[in-house]
Amino acid sequence: MNLDDSVEEPEKKECSPVCVGKEDNIKKSGRMTAVVHDREVVIFYHKGEYHAMDIRCYHSGGPLHLGEIEDFDGRPCIVCPWHKYKITLATGEGLYQSINPKDPSAKPKWSSKGIKQRIHTVTVDDGNVYVTLSNEPYKCDSDFYATGDFKVIKSPF
Repeated sequence: MNLDDSVEEPEKKECSPVCVGKEDNIKKSGRMTAVVHDREVVIFYHKGEYHAMDIRCYHSGGPLHLGEIEDFDGRPCIVCPWHKYKITLATGEGLYQSINPKDPSAKPKWSSKGIKQRIHTVTVDDGNVYVTLSNEPYKCDSDFYATGDFKVIKSPF
């Protein structure tokens, strides 16, 4: 056994796509949950596009798979059912409304908190939907709730 091979295996596993379901089923329901390499994700089908992200909200671990999708400033977002945090489906940015306190006539505008929720890649091949976990090196706030005691999907074992 080559020690170098055993070190590389986990990295390959984490980046390999995992089949999470059939395209027709996800299109019908609009969303589904899955465990991909021990990480819980929610997959959305919205306006002809697939999106996947960590299942727990970056703010306080709310169950995003139970949230509603709404458009804010022309960007589709999942709204966390616990505290109404808005997260863009495409980028994982947290959105909030801001106002210039020095301008009394200013109207609130949508602003970004930056990327807060880890987004994963969704591909479709021959009617099957696959999720590949993000291997971006930056830390996302949602990483805290992605594994361990905060899991939503219980293993049958």
